[in-house]
Amino acid sequence: MTKNVRLLSPQKTIALIAHDHKKDELLEWVKKHSEVIQQHQLIATGTTGKLIENELGVLVHRVMSGPLGGDQQLGAMIAEGKIDIVIFFWDPMEAQPHDPDVKAFLRICAVWNIIVACDASTADFILTSPFMHTEYAVETPDYKLYLNRNIEKGIS
Repeated sequence: MTKNVRLLSPQKTIALIAHDHKKDELLEWVKKHSEVIQQHQLIATGTTGKLIENELGVLVHRVMSGPLGGDQQLGAMIAEGKIDIVIFFWDPMEAQPHDPDVKAFLRICAVWNIIVACDASTADFILTSPFMHTEYAVETPDYKLYLNRNIEKGIS
C-alpha cells in the first residue's frame, strides 16, 4: 500500500478527552503542562472542554459530550485531517455506556496514524517530544486502492 504524508505544523491541534473518573487526572495533567498546552489549538468533548477552559482561562473548541456524539464528531475531524494529537484519559476499570463509540474512535485514530496518549506518562512523552514544536510528517496509508478494490467487488 502506498503512503500519503500529512504535514503537522509547529502549532498542533490537540483533542482532549476524559471519562468521568479521569477528568480530575486530565485537569491535573493540563495544569502541569499549561505553558505548552496553551501554545496549541485545543478541542475537547463537552464537559472536559468546559473544565479545561475554566482551569486555564483559554478558549477550547468544544464538541458534544462523548456519549451524545462527541466521539464521532472528533472521529470525523480526524478523518478530515483536522486533529493532530489525541490525549484521551479513558477509564479501563469502568464500563462506559458508549464503549462501541470509544472503540470506533480509537480505531479511526489508528486508521489515520494519529498520535494518541491514553495515560499521563504517554502524554508527557508526547508533549516533551522534540517534534512537538516543529513540523512533522505523518505517513498515512493511501486507501484509494483499497476503496477501488471494494467498489469493483460491489462493497461500499
